[in-house]
Amino acid sequence: MRAFAALVFPWHHDEILLCDIEDRGWCIPSGRVEPFEEPCEAASREAVEEAGAILHELQYIGCYRISERSEVRWADVFVASVQELVEISRPDESRGRKLVTIEELPQVYHMWNPLLEEVFHYSKEILDRRARYATGS
Repeated sequence: MRAFAALVFPWHHDEILLCDIEDRGWCIPSGRVEPFEEPCEAASREAVEEAGAILHELQYIGCYRISERSEVRWADVFVASVQELVEISRPDESRGRKLVTIEELPQVYHMWNPLLEEVFHYSKEILDRRARYATGS
């Protein structure tokens, strides 16, 4: 089944990059997958549009189910390193960005809960493992 949406956990060293979305508040970049693109392309596009983030080494980490009314849709989930911060390309979609530590997330993130906390930790763990593998540690 084709993903309806894509979202990405963009890490810059030990901080997560959040964007400020109207009616949601501080969250990770996310959005619909356009008919002409793959979910990984949508995740990269949304990161630039909403957070001004050029991503490096985007990696798929899973999916989640979105149930609205009688519809069931799927969102693909990615993790990536932030390679560069540039101007937010869609200021009509995002009111800003900021980097926060994982300890700061519960006070900042728009819909914080224990499951989301685990997914943030998991996404960081994947990047840390990849970095250890790359250096042979």
